[in-house]
Amino acid sequence: MTDFFAHIVWSEIGRATLDTLIMLGASLALTILLGIPLGVLLFLTDEGQPARNRPINRIVGILVNILRSIPFVILLIVMIPLTLLLVGTSLGVAGAIPPLVVGAAPFYARLVEGALRDVPRATIEAVQAMGATRLQIVTRMLLPETLPGLISGATITAVALVSFTAMAGVVGAGGLGDLAIRYGYQRFQTDVMLVTVTLMVLLVQIIQFAGDRLARHFDHR
Repeated sequence: MTDFFAHIVWSEIGRATLDTLIMLGASLALTILLGIPLGVLLFLTDEGQPARNRPINRIVGILVNILRSIPFVILLIVMIPLTLLLVGTSLGVAGAIPPLVVGAAPFYARLVEGALRDVPRATIEAVQAMGATRLQIVTRMLLPETLPGLISGATITAVALVSFTAMAGVVGAGGLGDLAIRYGYQRFQTDVMLVTVTLMVLLVQIIQFAGDRLARHFDHR
């Protein structure tokens, strides 16, 4: 067993794990900050909603669909000039965060929109009838009412981001994916591949468990 793990440098594994966690945490936070307003905009401007606006809804919807349809590996390459402009590098942890956010925010926005659609129309109309503004409808009724769904959507997005961080290793983003590609795949070091994949599976399990527990905690139905 010791011979099997002969290629493992645990300090590199630890650093790669930390890089993955940094990429995941930063990109998830920015994805939520961008995805919630985008999802709310898609919902409110749709037909029959308080701020219905067909042109805006169509334009935003098309933009979201375009970004969601681009494979992440291609998005990494296409965004290199913009990434350089935003963070000054297209490599490492910093270089991976902009494409991670651009790839995940539209995905999360659609999950937010779906969660908001579960709110009964009668409830929204009742709040409107009491004189609530659009901002009050969003902040005091829609978001609190759909909080479990927003958390579940964030959990799904976080799991997707774990796989995105692995793919970001293709362009030298660092993290466990980069380690798996450089050593596990290119140098045929099976032990490195096994350890990195195991750590990513464990990370996904922890995210899913924590997200499910948090969603149940805030679900008062």
